[in-house]
Amino acid sequence: MTRIEHGIPLAETHSLSATQPPRSTGSAALERDPGMPASTWRLRSDAWEYLRFAVKRLALGGEDAEALAGDSEIHRSLRALETIEMYWAGFGQRYVRSIGELLEIGDYRAALDRIGRVVNRLRSDTVPEEPRDEHLDEQERAEAAADTDTRPRFEVLIVDETTPADRDLMRSEALRLRGSADTFTYEFVVVPSADDAVAAVLTNPNILACVVRPGFSDSTRQRLSRDLIDTIRLARSEVSTGRTSERSSLASVQRVLGLADTLAAIRPELDLYLMAGAHIEDLAGALTRRFRRVFRREDQLELHLSLLRRVSHLYDTPFFSAIQDHARRPVGVFHALPIARGGSVVNSKWIRDLADFYGLNLLLAETSATSGGLDSLLAPTGAIKKAQDLAARAFGAKHTFFVTNGTSTANKIVHQALVSPGDVVLVDRNCHKSHHHAMMLTGGRAAYLEAYPLNDFAFYGAVPLDRIKQLLLDYRAAGRLDEVRMVTLTNCTFDGIVYDPERVMAECLAIKPDLVFLWDEAWFAFAAFHPVTRRRTAMASAKNLEERLKTSAHAAAYRAQQQRLHGPDGTPAPDAVWLEERLIPSPDARIRVYATHSTHKTLTALRQGSMIHVYDQDWVREAEEPFHEAFMTHTSTSPNYQILASLDLGRRQVELEGFTLVQQQLDLATSLSQAIARHPLLRRTYRVLTANELIPAGHRETRRPMPLRDGLASMWQAWAADEFVIDPSRVTVEITRTGVDGDTFKHEHLMNRYGIQVNKTSRNTVLFMTNIGTTRSAIAYLIEVLVKLAERFEEDRAQRDPEPTETAAAPMPPLPDFSSFAPGYDAPGLPDGDVRTAFFRGQQRRHIEHVLPEELRERVLRGEQPVSAGFVTPYPPGFPVLVPGQIITAEVLDFMAVLDTREIHGYDPRRGYRVLCAE
Repeated sequence: MTRIEHGIPLAETHSLSATQPPRSTGSAALERDPGMPASTWRLRSDAWEYLRFAVKRLALGGEDAEALAGDSEIHRSLRALETIEMYWAGFGQRYVRSIGELLEIGDYRAALDRIGRVVNRLRSDTVPEEPRDEHLDEQERAEAAADTDTRPRFEVLIVDETTPADRDLMRSEALRLRGSADTFTYEFVVVPSADDAVAAVLTNPNILACVVRPGFSDSTRQRLSRDLIDTIRLARSEVSTGRTSERSSLASVQRVLGLADTLAAIRPELDLYLMAGAHIEDLAGALTRRFRRVFRREDQLELHLSLLRRVSHLYDTPFFSAIQDHARRPVGVFHALPIARGGSVVNSKWIRDLADFYGLNLLLAETSATSGGLDSLLAPTGAIKKAQDLAARAFGAKHTFFVTNGTSTANKIVHQALVSPGDVVLVDRNCHKSHHHAMMLTGGRAAYLEAYPLNDFAFYGAVPLDRIKQLLLDYRAAGRLDEVRMVTLTNCTFDGIVYDPERVMAECLAIKPDLVFLWDEAWFAFAAFHPVTRRRTAMASAKNLEERLKTSAHAAAYRAQQQRLHGPDGTPAPDAVWLEERLIPSPDARIRVYATHSTHKTLTALRQGSMIHVYDQDWVREAEEPFHEAFMTHTSTSPNYQILASLDLGRRQVELEGFTLVQQQLDLATSLSQAIARHPLLRRTYRVLTANELIPAGHRETRRPMPLRDGLASMWQAWAADEFVIDPSRVTVEITRTGVDGDTFKHEHLMNRYGIQVNKTSRNTVLFMTNIGTTRSAIAYLIEVLVKLAERFEEDRAQRDPEPTETAAAPMPPLPDFSSFAPGYDAPGLPDGDVRTAFFRGQQRRHIEHVLPEELRERVLRGEQPVSAGFVTPYPPGFPVLVPGQIITAEVLDFMAVLDTREIHGYDPRRGYRVLCAE
């Protein structure tokens, strides 16, 4: 029977009997390869859980106590934890060694008490205020008593070579400075070397600040830190080597700068502080840009206050605080909102259950946008503006705007702000329908880009960069490059395929240096808060590209490439040369990047809570006024304040614990994938699709099918090198061997039988998405359900009559490429078309007819070219198979005939397709 035991998921236990202790895969994995783990939170948690289980059996003297006493797994767990605890605050390496000493002398109950304190902290439980363990010294008693403190806790990294006595003194000083009025508490993680500092910020997401003291060494003695050096080298800067004394010499400054730059490249959200002794004035002048403040060693109180003050800025939620204050304030309501303050609800005989269900605070927080006190979303000057500015800081944008009616509207706002009638926009044909609708609204001419098809699984991948470059070169050859205004791509796709935005933008700008980019990151908001995934977000890419273009090395490389790309007379080289080279943009290229986030999809926010992020060097000169007009056009004058408050809170959450939550999300998805691969029954029934199946080999340099499974360094390498990567939080499972299609599997088996909800299926796949709210228990339940279904499918197959021989299901027809725009809506020789004119013609009844699929197929076979009068959009995934003005082909009709999606917008099965009448 499959199950979860002692907190260890099936992916790691396989099958366990009730009397068999779970193996500590975390410690075993660390023994085999300290650099392998994707994260240490699982290793740490599992190793402590295993120790608690095993030592409890020893303390109780069960039947297997004698076997456990000699179990080498206990000692491997202790050795692993002695390494891991170096990077975490609280109990530390000395605490782990003391547990080992208690086990050596057979004092199992004392060891169990100590282990229990750690496990309870990891579970966020409280522990007794008065520890019973007489072996605790004064420092450890203070730490154990502090565990009853319910205030939010964070950790501060100290980088310096210290003695145990120095570390004890440092912690005692921090406890002395801690006051009852402090909103937060913190603890120190002390490491001796630069390598250990990098390992700490990669493995411990609780670290929110780092204090560098120039006495640190460069090399580590820890195996885990050494194995993570490969990851360090993939960061923007490397730690310099060579010990120097604490002087204001150039070598010392560069050494400190090297560490600061490396830490900032890996975790830019960290606050960096420098604590020095002599020549602090010289250091401050050289290091101000890297460090928030520079302190002398005796300024412990100032450091303490700075740490708390900075976290209070991250914790600040100006709009949520304002709406809380409004709800508590007695007011008189004389505006057009009966539900405000609960007026039309609490005194009603018939709808009081509204307040009972949602709570009175929901009603107390309701007010009119024009009544004052809570700022205006359309023209914010107070709490909303401050909340948006904090979100811009969090996501690395120059400006951020809250949207309360979803990313569909956010996309339309950006299109309207930047695109004028007649402008050509390169659009991924498989992007969300809102982009296609935006083309209709703005009058821009859509030039559709084709993603590579995954015909075996009935969905599309992403658009290869060489196709985008080729289309830009085609417009250049036709003399129409000046008409191309914007490139719109989906990063990441519904199925988890992620672009390298920095490379895409750099190479496109090398052909047209004033292009604008809109990245639809509806499913990728979480990525900004993980060291690896962040580099492939639009905002991080824009910043990196802007900084790169300023360097002299980039200017030299650009000049050298231009000589290869142009002949002596300035004539461009053949397209093949431009396609083969990785193009380098001009240093004068403009960085104009927009990203839209469905914050509610992957972060904490109420439905329809979205954001628009802007990184535009020409914002004030060109975009600000049109953007605000577009924002006014599409934004309600009565925005939902609860959605706005949730966006404010969601930002706070990810700034303070985003790394923790995202790493757990990725780790749990990996557990699910491994469970399916390892369990004999599951792997007979299902198959997890990896990069090998979802990304053609030509777009992958690293060739790793699941990079995160090989460790964080491997994932970093793939995300740095490959053209496309797979978002590891998404697990696409191929279900052909179940004998049912994706829609049936989703509704009849997962949802109706077991209450498992999923977003998307194709004819033979189902997509399981983890998010920052996914738990290990949820993964365990899903595995249980998959096993039960696999057993059911195998039983069904065994009971089928083998005669006559079963015939294989009809193969899925190839995914249809965009055919073309019909004459009158097209641009001869180039793919752009006039969606707007075709759309409005299709709105006039006299110009359309409804044609059933059978008749429409006959027309196509006769050589006719029927033209779609509207959008036809299967949902999910939500991209149009047909757009207004597009010629309907046999390939489109074949694809539509076998779709198992129950919801298709723009198609009426009773009346058929809407087709434009011939003129």
